[in-house]
Amino acid sequence: MTQHPANSALLVMDVQRTIVDRFPAPEYLPRLAGAVEAARAAGIPVIYVVVGFRAGHPEISPRNKTFGALRLSGAFTDTDPGTQVSDEVAPKDGEPVVTKKRVSAFAGSDLALVLRAGGIEHLVLTGIATSGVVLSTLREAADLDFGLTVLADGCLDADPEVHRVLTEKVFPRQAEVLDIEAWVTSLGR
Repeated sequence: MTQHPANSALLVMDVQRTIVDRFPAPEYLPRLAGAVEAARAAGIPVIYVVVGFRAGHPEISPRNKTFGALRLSGAFTDTDPGTQVSDEVAPKDGEPVVTKKRVSAFAGSDLALVLRAGGIEHLVLTGIATSGVVLSTLREAADLDFGLTVLADGCLDADPEVHRVLTEKVFPRQAEVLDIEAWVTSLGR
C-alpha cells in the first residue's frame, strides 16, 4: 500500500466519552492515539466525526430504532459532556470536528464538503462501532469513489465476532484492512 499524505485523511469516528465508556477496552485509546500521532507526524489531516443533536433532538424521528431513545434524554447535545471526543485522542486546534446526525459519517453532516475542500481522495477509517459508523461510512465512501483503508484495531465493536467478520470478510471487498502498526510502518515512520 502506498499512502499519499497530500490526499489522505484519518477519520476518528464516534470516539466520544459516552460511547467509549460502553466498551471495556483499556488498550483501545492508547493504540488509537498512536495512529493519530503518526498521521499528524506524516502530515495526514485528522478529521473527527461525532454524533450530535440540537437540544430536544428535533432531528430524531420516534421511528428511528437507533436514535429514538435519545429523544427522552439530553444525550449528545451541546450541553452533554459525554459528547466530547475522549481526551486521549482529542482534536488539536485547527483539526476539523464534523457533527453527523445518523450512523454514517456523511449522514446529516458536511463531511463531503470538508473532504472536497481539502482535496481528500483517500480515507483511513477508525471508530466505534465497527458494525455502526465504520461499516456505514465505508459503504457510503466506497459509493462516492474514495480510496479506503480500515485500521482494524482502530475500530471496536460490542460483538468481537461481528468485528472479525467485517474486518476479515466484508471490508476487504472495498478497502485495504490493516492494523495500526502496519499502517504506521507504511507511512515511513
